[in-house]
Amino acid sequence: MNQTLLSLLAFLPLVLAGVLLIGFRVQAKVAMPVVFLVTALIALLAWDMTFTRVLASTFQGLILTVGLLWIIFGAIMLLNTLKHSGGITAIRNGFSSISPDRRVQALIVAWLFGCFIEGASGFGTPAAVAAPLMVALGFPALGAVTVGMMIQSTPVSFGAVGTPIVVGVTGGLNRNAITEQLTANGSSWESFFRLIASEVAITHAIVGVLMPLIMVIVMVRFFGANRSWKEGLSITPFALFTGIAFVVPYALVGVVLGPEFPSMIGALVGLAIVVPAARKGFLLPKDTWDFPDSTTWPDEWLGNLEIKMDQVAGKAPMSIFMGWVPYVLLAVLLVISRTVPSVTSALQSISVSWNNILGESGVSGSLQPLYLPGGIILIVVLLTVLLHRMRASELGAAFSESTKTLLGAGFVLIFTVPMVRILINSGVNQADLVSMPVAMAQLVADGVGHVYPFFSPAVGALGAFIAGSNTVSNLMLSDFQFNVAEALGVSTAMMVALQAVGAAAGNMIAIHNVVAASATVGLLGREGTTLRKTILPTLYYLIFTGTIGLVAFYVIGVSDPLMG
Repeated sequence: MNQTLLSLLAFLPLVLAGVLLIGFRVQAKVAMPVVFLVTALIALLAWDMTFTRVLASTFQGLILTVGLLWIIFGAIMLLNTLKHSGGITAIRNGFSSISPDRRVQALIVAWLFGCFIEGASGFGTPAAVAAPLMVALGFPALGAVTVGMMIQSTPVSFGAVGTPIVVGVTGGLNRNAITEQLTANGSSWESFFRLIASEVAITHAIVGVLMPLIMVIVMVRFFGANRSWKEGLSITPFALFTGIAFVVPYALVGVVLGPEFPSMIGALVGLAIVVPAARKGFLLPKDTWDFPDSTTWPDEWLGNLEIKMDQVAGKAPMSIFMGWVPYVLLAVLLVISRTVPSVTSALQSISVSWNNILGESGVSGSLQPLYLPGGIILIVVLLTVLLHRMRASELGAAFSESTKTLLGAGFVLIFTVPMVRILINSGVNQADLVSMPVAMAQLVADGVGHVYPFFSPAVGALGAFIAGSNTVSNLMLSDFQFNVAEALGVSTAMMVALQAVGAAAGNMIAIHNVVAASATVGLLGREGTTLRKTILPTLYYLIFTGTIGLVAFYVIGVSDPLMG
């Protein structure tokens, strides 16, 4: 079989996933098991991998999946706990008193609060949290979902305490081989990884500073009485101020502290600056914008959400401060767990690992349940139960709802992540072939050559669109992007950073996220309408990021330790 045909065969799992999910609209829970089986067959028959190595890669993927599900469960559990304790209601009430201008509410509730939720929870949670909050404030359901989806951009690479970078990029790259190269060049994996995180943060900060303004313009244009771009543009100074208040601390934290905290700390600093400024009318336009009267809204705008957030039986209303305490605790505990060495080592001491699975060299997996964000989030859940004086029945209801959500996500990931690990581990085979991601890289690099960096973010976005996850896109495509960079002789760290940024932007059009957000406001079945509105900001993000990539490589000449 010639090299071109083999490279095309390596692409088949990704193409098949796209055709099934997008072309035929097959549900992911049906499509991904099929894609996994096709990947395993290609590995066994075309790549001549041993059955043992395919099975070991599958087990490795399942260990990674358990870690992901642990984080997802913690994130959803905290949200549902706050819903039942009355904490979410208190947070919502605090937002509604800041300004009557819907543009200001969108910037604070959707952008800043949403970015914080993304930093703490990830996995599409911000849109699912912000959309019902906005409906509770009086936004039309379709408008709330559209605005909520646009949160899924700048903060996403550092969502769920950095999971897309910490799990996605680390798990997606051939760390052992890269570490050997770095050591030979007098560097280390840690410094290379930090360089990737820094370049992701800086790129997002440059592109993301305009996202709050774009979010408001889209909202006003599609959901205003006058359908006017101008009414959105009139809040430009305040929207840019909001963007800067978020991206400056976000970028600094990404460069100095690493990938766990940029979105959380950027949002907290942004809220601390922007909320008092909004109360004082700083940079706000003279006009106050609102949606048309709700009696005139088209049926397309309406969901069937019944807002029951205030109905927390037998409880006095909670203060805004008490509503926020769990999220503040989460931020503090996560920062301590990552920055205080004694705490870090204590949390990491409880570890379950399986090295050289089934005797396969380099195929290993480990779990650190307390150190993973899921463990820390569940500690915060227990503290919230005590602080908010919750009944056992309320905690039980939160647990039940969270488990149901987890089962849906879990089934898809059980097939998706092992499929990715088979692709990555396919370099060890009996046919003396390069791994499937390397074969894909060679085909693409030969096809578009030095212009490829412009398209690199779009490849990441396609992965997120297919998988519904920045983390899974990074797992699936980081090694592919790394190898294209090697083939072109440009910075591998910067190319992986472009992958991560593009995959974050792809979340704005990820069908899984649209479905999750739509479900929270009773708007299922109109996902296509939302996607038609979020495609514009997605294109902005990918074109701007691709241009930054070309400038970084061919004008500035960025480099990394692997180029030396």
